[in-house]
Amino acid sequence: MSFSDLFDNEFKNRNKGHFSAIVRVALSDGALTSEEKEFLDKLAIRLEISRAEYEEILENPSKYPINPPVLHIQRLERLYDLARMVYADHVLGPKQKQILTRFALALGFTPSNVNYIVDKALSLLVLNVDLDTFIYEMQHMNK
Repeated sequence: MSFSDLFDNEFKNRNKGHFSAIVRVALSDGALTSEEKEFLDKLAIRLEISRAEYEEILENPSKYPINPPVLHIQRLERLYDLARMVYADHVLGPKQKQILTRFALALGFTPSNVNYIVDKALSLLVLNVDLDTFIYEMQHMNK
């Protein structure tokens, strides 16, 4: 196995872990809405998740661990994806917020400010901001 194969496998496993985290959030209220399904379909393509992997992850989303990125900006990108899934059906239940908080902690956000981060992320999605605006606002929320 070449070095590039190792990199590709690690990258692929991170994508699977990220996708499975989003599936867990989507399934937190018991069923997928059409908006959530559409979002998962698009995200699977973006993350290069095959159809077989997609079905496997839907069947058992806990199979893949969450692999937090090292860079803060990448953590914000993943938080954006997760928050969009929580907000996809525009009905924020307490369980969804609780799961998003858990995933934010797993992504490496600190327990002391995770609730503030999750609240800010969800408030930005209410405003329907794009990824760049989301990242900017999250990086400058204390200013």
